[in-house]
Amino acid sequence: MTMILMALGLVLIVEGLVYALAPSLVERMLEMLRTLPEAGRRQVGILSMVLGLILVWGAYQLGFG
Repeated sequence: MTMILMALGLVLIVEGLVYALAPSLVERMLEMLRTLPEAGRRQVGILSMVLGLILVWGAYQLGFG
């Protein structure tokens, strides 16, 4: 449970930094996502999820979990 809370906290920190430091970049990225077809957005989501899983698994294997 502690690892889940830590991961959620890290996600919120990164999200907050992006919105605080580059709000115009976020708007451009959202516009770009809006032009992608639904299948493309789904692929981006799945790729992000798999990459996140690999990063969490790697951190756990290195003893950070």
